[in-house]
Amino acid sequence: MVPATGQERAVHLAREAVELVDAGHREAASRNLREALSLAPENPDVKTVFLKIQQEEQNGHHLLDLCRRYASQKDESAGKDAALYLRTDGLKPPEEVASECLKLLLAEAPHALSSIQDDIISGLVRQNVSVRQYFSTQLQISVTTFFDEIYERGDGAAVCMDTVVLDRAVWPSEDVRYHCECELFQLFIAKLMESGHDMDGRSLKGIARLLAVDAASLQHLIDDEGLEVIVSSLDHRLPLELRSQATMAMVKYLEVSKEVGEKRYTKLVSAKLQMARYDDVVVAFSAVAAVFPVVPTVAASLFLSEEFMASLTPLVSRTAKSRQVEVAVLELLNAASINRACREAISKKFSDWLSHTLTNGSDEGSELAAVVLAKLRASEKNVPSEPNGKVLEEDSVPELVHRFKGLMSKRKAENISNAVEGLAYSSVRPAVKEQLAKDASFLREFIQTLKANVSDSSVLYGGLMTILNLTEFLPNMTEEEKKISQLKSYANASPEEARAALDPLQDDDHVIARCKAVVDAGVMPLLMECGKVGLPSTQGLLSKIMLALSRDRRSRGTLAQQGAVKLLLSIGAPSQPTTDSTPNETTHHAAHALARILISVNPAHVFPSSGFPQVTTAIRPLVSLLSSPESAVLSVDQPRDLLPVFESLLALTNLASYPDETAAEAIVRQAWSAVEDLLLSSHGTIQRAACELVCNLMTCESGVVKFADGTKRAAQRLHILLALTDADDMATRQASGGALAMLTEFDAVIAAVLDRPRGVQLLLGLCQENDDGLVHRGVACVRNLTCIATGEIGVRARETVKRSGGIETLTNAIKKTSNPAVLQAGVEALKPLIDPSAGK
Repeated sequence: MVPATGQERAVHLAREAVELVDAGHREAASRNLREALSLAPENPDVKTVFLKIQQEEQNGHHLLDLCRRYASQKDESAGKDAALYLRTDGLKPPEEVASECLKLLLAEAPHALSSIQDDIISGLVRQNVSVRQYFSTQLQISVTTFFDEIYERGDGAAVCMDTVVLDRAVWPSEDVRYHCECELFQLFIAKLMESGHDMDGRSLKGIARLLAVDAASLQHLIDDEGLEVIVSSLDHRLPLELRSQATMAMVKYLEVSKEVGEKRYTKLVSAKLQMARYDDVVVAFSAVAAVFPVVPTVAASLFLSEEFMASLTPLVSRTAKSRQVEVAVLELLNAASINRACREAISKKFSDWLSHTLTNGSDEGSELAAVVLAKLRASEKNVPSEPNGKVLEEDSVPELVHRFKGLMSKRKAENISNAVEGLAYSSVRPAVKEQLAKDASFLREFIQTLKANVSDSSVLYGGLMTILNLTEFLPNMTEEEKKISQLKSYANASPEEARAALDPLQDDDHVIARCKAVVDAGVMPLLMECGKVGLPSTQGLLSKIMLALSRDRRSRGTLAQQGAVKLLLSIGAPSQPTTDSTPNETTHHAAHALARILISVNPAHVFPSSGFPQVTTAIRPLVSLLSSPESAVLSVDQPRDLLPVFESLLALTNLASYPDETAAEAIVRQAWSAVEDLLLSSHGTIQRAACELVCNLMTCESGVVKFADGTKRAAQRLHILLALTDADDMATRQASGGALAMLTEFDAVIAAVLDRPRGVQLLLGLCQENDDGLVHRGVACVRNLTCIATGEIGVRARETVKRSGGIETLTNAIKKTSNPAVLQAGVEALKPLIDPSAGK
């Protein structure tokens, strides 16, 4: 038998062999592995490493063979297999094999190989440090030469050069790396000027990637010509993928260059407007529209300038015939509508043209005009949403909504984003919310359309905003807060505006009905798909929607059955832990929605005894609701919202009844400090809920120990629980009495009760209540004192109960009850008091 030290040495050598293989030192790895096998040939860890390295060698030789066949014989199937190998998780070629594969490909001219070479090169760079090191070496020799060698091999291969110059680990010094990065950046810009957009935005991808990571160091390399070629790439007539790269590059440049960049950008756009040629005007409008969402201040300042308006106004006359310019103007007005001052200018100067275009423009122009008008109508005051007996205009809100619904129902429509965006803005009006929610067939079709376009962020965001508008409740306010809100509305606005703010279609009953309609239309499968997207903006909307849908108790079971708990756990308790324990708005809403659902469902139905999700995963997000974030600003005008705290306590109380004790144990471990504080809350409802949770936690050992470990702190906790048996609220008295009925089965707790001046009197007080449930709890506590307590504590307990009038109290309780449980417990409690020999 090999000594333990030999086994340990063998395992150490095997693990070191893996590290040597990863670093490309296969000979040293082989020596280590041979020694490890000689020390412990049967050790499972050593055998696993041996088989792993052996498999890697076999796979590596296979990959090399595939690349050789693809490069020399132009075998396409071999190339596809090589690309698949490099995309497969867990398969990584040996470093020397990866380098050899790359050299085989680069030995062939770019055009001699198919586009599969791009996938193979990208995979090799991603997987192997030796390949990245080769790129670094070649770039140090000549950036231009290697750029020309790689650029035409594909988008992925070209962007790999970005990957390498941004990987500081493969460079001898920062100066050398930065020099190559600057040269590479300039080559991408030169290529963009030279080739335009013939390479499907390949150069733009390189520029955008470098600026996204290192814009501060590269901004000085963008001269006027370079900036102009990026601006020209924002042209709305170009493919979306290309425009997206150009937008990223422009935004990153403006972020770091600040006033200098803004002036250059403004000057460039103004110069194109002065040329007054259609192509230049389209580019200028496209450039402003593209940056509006990300740098609205700069774009709005340019849009509202006299020069810009002077260029724009002639193009919106009814005699203007260019469809290209029409769409460019509409895209610009649509983007500018996010700014209040710009909306006012558009409404004042271009409303007539928008209404005309709505009915007389091209299909695309008409759709865009409808969206812009919807944004304007959504922000206008005192515009009726209903016809009120009048003939509706084409650009009235109901007609716009009807148009958007029609566009959504056209299966052949290539781009539904305009219709979805229009619905998102129109649905802020209560009347539109009702119009959409009451159309069951539209809702089902709308949800199915969104589900089919989950990958399109613009459609998804607009669709989720529409659903949120339909389901969102007004903030919870007390009657006093509502009166104050009304007074403020009358003080700050006209009476008409104040009345509009209190639209009866926004009351809870109407919103609950809309939420039910959305659930009935099958929204949960859509939300589950959206949860996989993982974008912060999407998750924020999902959490708000789920919070609204979970408000209605009748829908909670349906939501839980369709996966709501799993969705909310993925948002409220992400798998990646963060150092910041303070919940943000998204996780707070998700946790609150989770609490509501877990109040109304049987935990055993949601959390299977074996499988996913585990019941303990729900505890952390629920506990986060029990205390206010430290960053929260609380004031008289904006008091803390206690509803999430209350509903979290109810949900935790329900989880504490889960058959497996791990749930209760985890609640004690994670939530005890907060729950203990809430037992002293001045808010009666919160105090009651905290007390009910404590009662349920007395079924687990950790909960009992908090009161029964004999420490001074445990005695203080027991004092609070005893005091709550005399609370004004009956439910609080029941919960504290129930907890004490379980705790007084332990001598340490009985001793602590006896040490309290009024401890026994409070328990006897429960026996004198008019409610059978309270009497039963009190009698059970007294029975524990007289029957369970042993030794000196037992003698003392029986004497104290007698001295406190226990015999009379128990006798009266027995006489006035018909409850057999109370009768039995009362007789058992009395027996040791009347017959001392019956006590233990």
